[in-house]
Amino acid sequence: MTTHPTRGVTAPDKVDHGCPAAVGRQYPGGARGKALELHEVSKSYGSQPPVMALRRVSLTVSAGELLAIVGPSGSGKTTLLHVMGTLERPTSGTVRIDGTNAANLSDNQLAALRAHRIGFVFQQFFLAERQTALENVADGLLYAGVDARTRSEQAAQALARVGLAQRERFRPTHMSGGERQRIAIARALVGAPALLLADEPTGNLDTQTGDQIVELLLELNTDGTTIVVITHDHALAERLHRQVHVRDGRIMSDTAAGNPYADAKDE
Repeated sequence: MTTHPTRGVTAPDKVDHGCPAAVGRQYPGGARGKALELHEVSKSYGSQPPVMALRRVSLTVSAGELLAIVGPSGSGKTTLLHVMGTLERPTSGTVRIDGTNAANLSDNQLAALRAHRIGFVFQQFFLAERQTALENVADGLLYAGVDARTRSEQAAQALARVGLAQRERFRPTHMSGGERQRIAIARALVGAPALLLADEPTGNLDTQTGDQIVELLLELNTDGTTIVVITHDHALAERLHRQVHVRDGRIMSDTAAGNPYADAKDE
């Protein structure tokens, strides 16, 4: 049985550190808040000696941005995803999601933060094969304190948003890879999160289907969704508005900042 990596808490605590937990922020009139802030974030594993996966990473993602974090295998981008998504705590540094300092939260509160403010899309889809598309998407609200009827209604709206309104009663086993990824994207969006994190969203798809998923992400961003895509695919990254290149646990370049970080030094 595959366990969804963002689940595991049956009764998450309310997050009330300055902003409502259940709201995926919209910033009308062009005003931009900060969906994600990392300041001097490092992550190490082990102690004999420690392996540095991230080295003093600082990154700000404004609401409404669409960017790629791109790097080869072993560059630290997956660890960066885990830290951005509060799936792992950093060894040092600060992570803020939609203004909330993750360091101030308990494990249950972090689970609630993920349920309300972060949507995840993974290469492997993580869909329940015996459930319909509608049921899979509704599960995205399972830990958000939403009643069953409202979950179903919002799931139907999310599926329509990704072009699967006519397929909501189908099971993933009867759907294509592209359709399965659309279900996963709908599930990530159903709670109107402040931030959507997509880990290699085209990695298991053929070129044509992958292009369709990228087009969908572009459309969702045009509608106001803040999206960070983690990828090793430079061609995919170049289609997005901003590219952040990582290597050896460091940010080497960021097209938004115009700073090559070429003089980054070891800690």
